Amino acid sequence: MPPFDRAEYADRVRRTRERMASQGLDVLIVSDPANMAYLTGYDGWSFYTPQGVALGLDADPVLFTRLMDANGARVTTYLDDDAILGFPDHYVQARDKHPLDWVAKELASRGLGSGTIGVESDAYYFTPRAYHALEAGLSGGTLVDSHELVNWVRVVKSPAELAVMREAAQIMERVIRTGIDAVRPGVRQCDAVAAIYGAQAGGTEAFGGEYTSFVPMLPTGVGTSTPHLTWSDTPFTRGEATILELGAARHRYHVPMARTVFLGPPPPKLATTAEVVAEGMAAALDAVRPGATGESVEAAWRAVISRHGLEKESRIGYSVGLNYPPDWGEHTISLRPGDTNELQADMTFHCILGMWMDDWGYELSETFRVTPQGAECFCDVERILFVTD
Repeated sequence: MPPFDRAEYADRVRRTRERMASQGLDVLIVSDPANMAYLTGYDGWSFYTPQGVALGLDADPVLFTRLMDANGARVTTYLDDDAILGFPDHYVQARDKHPLDWVAKELASRGLGSGTIGVESDAYYFTPRAYHALEAGLSGGTLVDSHELVNWVRVVKSPAELAVMREAAQIMERVIRTGIDAVRPGVRQCDAVAAIYGAQAGGTEAFGGEYTSFVPMLPTGVGTSTPHLTWSDTPFTRGEATILELGAARHRYHVPMARTVFLGPPPPKLATTAEVVAEGMAAALDAVRPGATGESVEAAWRAVISRHGLEKESRIGYSVGLNYPPDWGEHTISLRPGDTNELQADMTFHCILGMWMDDWGYELSETFRVTPQGAECFCDVERILFVTD
């Protein structure tokens, strides 16, 4: 069964159709697994083969996937059996044909192959071969880029979605505490990650957690000078920092968080930077309100760090929520110069302040909800450099 009631999904489909109409689309084909889940509830580790959901202005959603995964759709979605299509297995990873050859014929037979057809041209799991197969098989229509249409529908969260994110936040608080406690001299990085994975999956006594769209990030020592490093079996060492960029997920909704740990007395430059970053975080969060823009929130942060002689070129945040590997961001609003999209109540963001220097670094992040009163952080964890002897 899907995690939300039928009324929630009906409203999502309605709002998606409204946006389709505004963009001049007759049919929308989504291949982003998060958008598939958003519209139907589908949840399965099947995105390594072609799959998707087709939606018409006057036609209910049709889900297509590998035949062996069709029962997974019956288990996890609200769709009737005749709205679930499973392509035969001899199409899988074949050189002379593509699964969407078969899918295109099925969609065309259901009236979903004509007019202006939106496709997710920049989705991770939508390949050039998939595009060309649809283009050839749906020759009665014209394929155009849908420009992350469903992602933009997803950007404002419903009360039910926010409730799930609050549950993810409870898991996240346990995950980050577990990670901080695991960073000790002599402990292997891989053993710390094992504890983190246990906290992510174990969740709370009331509800469990799930795999996250990012693996745990644990850059250590000189590795803190760059983001997106994972772990090794090397023990943690006194005199080094470790960045914990972690996440928690509940029903595929994510609440990420980053904190930094130093073993032993920290060098003054790191301690000072941690204080400046915390001040900048407070300023950025204070700038959050409905009607503010992505660039105005970033400007509040930049005004603080520039006073201290610091610079940060990369964005400081992005919308976040429902997702699958390899990313938990929604690919819509960013907190950076030039993003003039206005924030609205019940949007959710991950504000991540990473300062990556020549041979050291520091990270601090918060996931927050936009409210009429400002930013509401999902978690309550100290915004400090954690120091362990």
